[in-house]
Amino acid sequence: MDESTTVAAIAAVYSCGQTSKTVAEVTKKANPGGAMNLMHEDRLFPAVPETRAIAKRLYAEIRELPLISPHGHTQAGWFARNEPFPDPAKLLVQPDHYIFRMLYSQGIPLEDLEIGAEELKDPRRVWRIFAENYYLFRGTPTRMWLDYAFQELFGLTDRLSGATADLYFDAISARLRTPEFRPRALYERFRLEVLATTDSPLDSLSDHEAVRQSGWRPRGAAPRILPTFRPDSVVDPDFAGFAENVAKLGAMTGENSGTWDGYLRALARTRERFKALGCTATDHGHPTAQTAHLPHCEAARLFDEVLAGRAGDARNELFRAQMLTEMARMSVDDGLVMQLHPGSFRNHNRQLYERFGRDVGADIPMPTDYVTGLQPLLDLYGNEKNFTLILFTLDETTYSRELAPLAGHYPCLRLGPPWWFHDSPEGMLRFREQVTETAGFYNTVGFNDDTRAFLSIPARHDVARRIDCVWLARLVAEHRMDEDEAVEVAHDLACNLVRRAYRL
Repeated sequence: MDESTTVAAIAAVYSCGQTSKTVAEVTKKANPGGAMNLMHEDRLFPAVPETRAIAKRLYAEIRELPLISPHGHTQAGWFARNEPFPDPAKLLVQPDHYIFRMLYSQGIPLEDLEIGAEELKDPRRVWRIFAENYYLFRGTPTRMWLDYAFQELFGLTDRLSGATADLYFDAISARLRTPEFRPRALYERFRLEVLATTDSPLDSLSDHEAVRQSGWRPRGAAPRILPTFRPDSVVDPDFAGFAENVAKLGAMTGENSGTWDGYLRALARTRERFKALGCTATDHGHPTAQTAHLPHCEAARLFDEVLAGRAGDARNELFRAQMLTEMARMSVDDGLVMQLHPGSFRNHNRQLYERFGRDVGADIPMPTDYVTGLQPLLDLYGNEKNFTLILFTLDETTYSRELAPLAGHYPCLRLGPPWWFHDSPEGMLRFREQVTETAGFYNTVGFNDDTRAFLSIPARHDVARRIDCVWLARLVAEHRMDEDEAVEVAHDLACNLVRRAYRL
């Protein structure tokens, strides 16, 4: 069977709505020497048979539990319009900074990948570049996430390469045209219980409104696609267009955002608008964890400076620090859970930033001080029972030295899962090893996938659940925990902690 015949056969299978097993049989006939699975059923489990057996028993208890995604970057518009996803390159390559970051590191120009283009001129060419360089992802979590989607969603069983690039492109394209691959159908197929987006205060949230009014009722209930309040564009003086954004915030809320008090009222009103559409959390992507508690008159004077563009770097950082404390105060009042994602040097490659804008994979982790940085905020709200602050880090050296002791003491603090560069099997194990001994399991919040790549959500949760079972199996095998307790913890890590932490 030649390649063109194989593509036609796979397209026919998809158009008839047959199962992925049938697709696997077609690809097997096309490549009789190929493997029937891209991924081993026991992947990530311990090599030691006794511990592996425990991990597999634990995993069997939780593998089919619903997925809760309380923090991510998918788009509500997908579900409001429920239109077919585009071609494979637009869907899988263009939005995923894990992918194009790696390709760029090997000298492939982002122009060749058409990064930033609204519509791809030659998506098949972009896909071929990706496929020919797929070997670069060996040993990375990106490889696992992609192979999971290729196998479990599309029924593809031969490894992606230059030789299979067109086979993949045509098979995936055909599948994306079917009703079961529309966004709403995938939401149901993934067993999603909650899917949170990340939204600017300047967003009208009309797509969230449209989802609510659509009449769509997965599993007999309204979908829980919730906005998350991400105010960086109006609280960070270094954000492009900051002054204009603040003015727009005032216009949207009917407040005079050119004054300190009016600006704070505008933010509080916007938070209430988000809450009305189901928002339970805020998210803050600051460079550091620095907080401040300035007297009202000094804060107002600082606001005037940054709005006029007269503040330098140090004053801009002081303003961001003050705004984290203001956001905490508002969370005490309105109950929104606060998330802090500090420690990324954003847009490190200035040439790429100037050519392609934000979020093109050139963000680099930095050391982060949580102990002294958070103290002004914790002095005010650290003991508040109605306040939850979830801390993330890109600085793993802080796990046992700072984050676990802080979360192991302050009632308001919880630790988010390994984030971004550390969202990997090894990163998850390092987190458990260094955090559990001081903070335990119950000062953490389970897992969130934090992704723009919708099709990777099941894969990411599957990796997290497997690794949690690996860690728990080790504790059981070492007689540090009974297996019935491990089963309970596994359920908590998969679902219960995230529901509780995010007030879902």
